[in-house]
Amino acid sequence: MVILTYIRNPVLTVNIVAIVILARGKCGLSECITYYLLAMAAADLAVTVTDVLMHRLNHMYFPVSFLLLTPVCSLRHALYNVSIDCSVWFTVAFTFDRCAAICYSNFKQKYCRKRTVTVILSVIFMGSCLRSIPIFFLYQPVIVIKNIPWFCTGKPDYATSFFWKAYECIESIVNPLLPICMILVFNVLTIKHIIATSKVRKALRSTSKNHNDPEMENRRNSMILLFALSANFILLWMTTVVHSMTWQLVNCQYQSKYFDGRVYIVQQVGVMLQLLSSSTNTCIYGITQKKFRAELKHGITFLITLNGKCIKN
Repeated sequence: MVILTYIRNPVLTVNIVAIVILARGKCGLSECITYYLLAMAAADLAVTVTDVLMHRLNHMYFPVSFLLLTPVCSLRHALYNVSIDCSVWFTVAFTFDRCAAICYSNFKQKYCRKRTVTVILSVIFMGSCLRSIPIFFLYQPVIVIKNIPWFCTGKPDYATSFFWKAYECIESIVNPLLPICMILVFNVLTIKHIIATSKVRKALRSTSKNHNDPEMENRRNSMILLFALSANFILLWMTTVVHSMTWQLVNCQYQSKYFDGRVYIVQQVGVMLQLLSSSTNTCIYGITQKKFRAELKHGITFLITLNGKCIKN
């Protein structure tokens, strides 16, 4: 029953569906865009696995399990930090890639290539892993039973150590304050270039008998996808940004007296919206991309047909 609950988890399902459809490469998107979207979907899936499945659902169905052993618990926290960090910075990388492709045609030839995308995604992943190493050493066991450490709690020097204060200060800037600022800047540059280019192309089309402009149509579809993803990310992360500016971003020492406090409520709402952002990208693909919707319908039809054949047999 628990396994079925995990499988039926909608957040898990939508990301798997997005990965399968994008990996087929039939959505009419360039290789660079497809690679970025695949990386973002994989990072969102990792967020779902490390937090929703291994943490929240695990506590609901398995109050005591091997996932609550202190080393495993510490590793889970570190992996969650890696996955959420990758999810954020993959979005930034995608936004910059689209900005470079649209605004700087000369730079596009050198930058917007499959090899460059692979290097950038790899660097982001490795950087996230390195920055998350201290998280693994942040926790200590709550209780030790027969020499086996159980559960995680912050070490005593967490609230007083200069290292952890500096680490949290850097973390609150690197994720999510700096990414949101960068996304806004890249989008502003892109919008300014599109407006200027559109005026020139409209003037040229007015003197031409052929009013169709495939280039502008493709650019429009790309912009709709870019701005939808950016707006979704900013809106759903804004609560976490506000919280990180007023309280610790990595907060493992909440006591019961804080559970009804405003800070705790803001933090939990931020976490809820943050996790929601890991499942909305697939919906955005379906709304903005006609070929993605066609692939999704094809997959659903195939599953229904296959199910019908299995029942008959």
